[in-house]
Amino acid sequence: MDTRSNSHSLAFEVTHRLVLSIAIPMTLGFLTTPLLGLTSTAVVGHMGDPEALAGLAIGAMLFDLILGSFNFLRASTTGLTAQAYGRRDQHEQQAVFARALISALGCGLALLCLSPLLRAAGLRLMGAEGAIAEATATYFSIRILAAPAALANYAILGFVLGRGQGGVGLLLQALINGINILLSIYLGLSLGWGVAGVAWGTLAGEVAGALAGLFIVLSGFARAERPAWPEILSRHRLAELFALNRDILIRTFVLIGAFAIMTRIGTGFGAVTLAANAVLMNFFLLSGYYLDGLANAAEQITGRAVGAHYRPAFDRGLKLTTLWSFGLAAIVSAFFLLAGPWLISVLTTSPEVRQAAGAYLPWAAVTGLTGALAFLMDGVFIGATWSVDMRNRMLMSFAGYLAMLAVFVPLFGNHGLWLAMNAFLLFRGFFLAMLVKPRADQTFRAAQ
Repeated sequence: MDTRSNSHSLAFEVTHRLVLSIAIPMTLGFLTTPLLGLTSTAVVGHMGDPEALAGLAIGAMLFDLILGSFNFLRASTTGLTAQAYGRRDQHEQQAVFARALISALGCGLALLCLSPLLRAAGLRLMGAEGAIAEATATYFSIRILAAPAALANYAILGFVLGRGQGGVGLLLQALINGINILLSIYLGLSLGWGVAGVAWGTLAGEVAGALAGLFIVLSGFARAERPAWPEILSRHRLAELFALNRDILIRTFVLIGAFAIMTRIGTGFGAVTLAANAVLMNFFLLSGYYLDGLANAAEQITGRAVGAHYRPAFDRGLKLTTLWSFGLAAIVSAFFLLAGPWLISVLTTSPEVRQAAGAYLPWAAVTGLTGALAFLMDGVFIGATWSVDMRNRMLMSFAGYLAMLAVFVPLFGNHGLWLAMNAFLLFRGFFLAMLVKPRADQTFRAAQ
């Protein structure tokens, strides 16, 4: 076969509209997540039981940690699906989805089996006792039942994103979080179930999302392209998937560790500074929602270009997603610098915390800018499935972060802590960006 002729037949145009058709829906979908957290907190808060509210907070954080560790299911599925989509290989797209779904359900069932141990470890880790521990255990025991559905939703979301179906991704995110919010309010407040009601609402949302997602995905499959079980369970393909998942998992754990270290060091500066840092981290998290949306666009376009063996689409996609990432990052950073004092006053009523947060505001405001390249490069490397490079460069960035902490925290205190975090974001972006051209040259040359 003439590869150049085949590449030409698989060519596609990358436009601003294509980038935004993926980025905007996913950003909107991600923005429903904090609404969910606020609703859960408000529902339990209105019960007038501070122990229940503390138990909910601990339980929710444990699930953020546990389920967040399995984000590789979403990322790897997006990259592999996008490449098969770029090749217009519907047969392999179905196989990728089947492998991802089997992996997700297997991991979910494993979490169910390990739930007593995970619950006990979580309670011990957080030091929860008495009524707080009881509320956490209630929430955990109900919500863990949703683990298979929650992880299946990762695989489903990864698949639809790999095909560039941002609208479907938004629909599913809105369905999951919408049902969760409505049932949490009804069960938790109207029926007075409190923490248990919130947990059952979450369970219902995840299950409804998984069922709807499976219906949408499976109804789009052509029977003639259905892969046989030996193909789905191919040792080579499974090894490829597990290696990709392993690298992304290591990268995720290192990232979680970096933020955990920041919180731990911040604790040593006292309650006021710790609270100020917690308030300011909301600015970084908000920046992360739109950066994640653009990273999703980069994943799909990059993976599709690699699958199609079409370098012009890769280069154009990289250029446009970079333009949008830094443009929006600059706007959001300027907004936080100007509106930051007002936002801080909304988030906390403590004069001491407001004053401390104001002092460190500039560091938090620019995290969108310093992190823009890191988010974007993660998307590029996931889409191209250059996972070994992403893992190794994350480890290099983490080493640089630890060095910055060792030097600047003793010199500048909490200013040094925020300086190190911004440097960590910059390291992640630039260390990966240095590899893009040589890896792209290698990938597309091998395809010729």
